[in-house]
Formats: sequence, C-alpha cells, structure tokens
Amino acid sequence: MGHEVRDDLKYTQTHEWVKIQGKKAIVGITDHAQSELTDIVFVELPSVGKEVKKGDELCVVESVKSVSEIYAPVSGKVVAVNKNLEDSPDKINSSPYDQGWLVELEIKDTKEVDSLLNAAAYAKLMK
Repeated sequence: MGHEVRDDLKYTQTHEWVKIQGKKAIVGITDHAQSELTDIVFVELPSVGKEVKKGDELCVVESVKSVSEIYAPVSGKVVAVNKNLEDSPDKINSSPYDQGWLVELEIKDTKEVDSLLNAAAYAKLMK
C-alpha cells in the first residue's frame, strides 16, 4: 500500500518528517508511521524551551496498538508545540503532514540537516 511521501520534506530512518524553514524545523511523523501505529489516542509533547540533541526522545505518541517514542531529527530548542493535538491527537492520523505536526525546533547545527533522507531515499527505505 502506498503512503504519501512529500518531495519538499526531509525524513529520518525512524519515520519522522522535517520541514526546514531557514533555521526552523517543523517535525512530525510520516504517513507510513501513523498508518503503522493505527489510531493515535494521546500525544505527550515536550515543553517549549527544551533543548534536544539529534536522536534524543522528543515526544511520545500513544496509539491503540502501542506507545512510541518520537526522536529529534536534529539538535535544537523546542520553540513551539502543536497544542491542537492535546484535544485531537487523531489529527496525526488524518493529516500527518499538515495539521498533525508535532513540534517546531530552532536548529542548533544546520549541518545536521544534510544527514536527513530526501523523499526518494525515504520511499526506498519503506520498501
């Protein structure tokens, strides 16, 4: 079954997507990841101001099937969280790339962006 992979995003091996906007990175989980998790019922978002290193646990997503850690794709500081998910975590399922974004990071080291996967590499990873 085909899952949406957007060309304008970067991806991680652990199924997070990243939208780079200058020194900001908007982070979410991919269409493939939300599909694998099934119905998402709770999201534990980090505090604004939290510093994370690439690969650190960024937040936790709980579905009817399992609890999954979401990892920071790059090092940086959390500057915004998607508070709409507190009341409607299902937005991650219905709109993983738009309304279901998780956090916005201020990127500490933009060179880390180069290590992320492009859409073609991510699509290949899912096969």
